[in-house]
Amino acid sequence: MKILLAVDGSEYTQKMLNYLASHAELLARTHEYTAVTVQATLPPRARSALGKDVVEQYYQEEFDKVLTPVCEFLAKHGVNAARMGKVGPAGECIAKLADEGQFDLLVMGTHGHGALGKLVMGSVSTQVLAHSTIPVLLVR
Repeated sequence: MKILLAVDGSEYTQKMLNYLASHAELLARTHEYTAVTVQATLPPRARSALGKDVVEQYYQEEFDKVLTPVCEFLAKHGVNAARMGKVGPAGECIAKLADEGQFDLLVMGTHGHGALGKLVMGSVSTQVLAHSTIPVLLVR
């Protein structure tokens, strides 16, 4: 099974990883894993002031901050994961990658905002659910 792990480096990512580790059927060497993190696009003025090289370096550093601990956690459990960083709206990027990458399952932690929080702040998990055509496992 191809499993996409959407991670952001928060405590909710760690809860999701702990959940996987406690469910052998989800965290097994027989599965193929990809860990993805999404960074918001820097404003156009900032990108032009900083220059392409600095912006790309910034994004890479942010990807590494999130993905390195996730991949180390998985490696401790005998699982190798591909790493991927995307730039853009998180919910849309994750759902698009899940569909285009022909993944069988998308797993992500959720902050568990109430209805008012979702209305005011939006929710990446809500956006993923709205846009994805594959099964999504939300860990709260």
